Amino acid sequence: MKLIDLLFKPKIAYAHCDIPCGIYDPHNAQMGAHTVIRMTQLISELEGDSHENEHKLARYTAVKEKHAELVEKEVVTLWSDYFKEEHFKANPNLTELVQQILKLTSKTRQNIDKEASEEMLSKTQELAEIFYKTKNRESKRVKSVYPTEGEIVVLA
Repeated sequence: MKLIDLLFKPKIAYAHCDIPCGIYDPHNAQMGAHTVIRMTQLISELEGDSHENEHKLARYTAVKEKHAELVEKEVVTLWSDYFKEEHFKANPNLTELVQQILKLTSKTRQNIDKEASEEMLSKTQELAEIFYKTKNRESKRVKSVYPTEGEIVVLA
């Protein structure tokens, strides 16, 4: 390999992610946040001590934590792989917004906290609006069809 490197000098490739696919979208983060809200609602609705409720609690908690981790993963990917220096300059609150979302993902995993879940969705929606703005596209908030009765940010 060293001989090949000497004969054919390798060029350094620069890309914003491991595979420069260019496919990024805040949709999954928003869906994850809605799921965390819904699982929090379902947990809060459980009444009485029964094996069935214990089973439901375990399942709802597992799904809630899985989707909070999904939000975290999707937001970190956007922050580290998609957003570039010009995006941070145009949106000086972007890093702080990402940090707030990440702290909320932790809080929603550690607790059954409706307000934190809803705030996580709200912050994720703000991130989605910034994302679409970086694409020079209009976005809007529309009422979702989910049991959470919240909104979702989509292209206008």
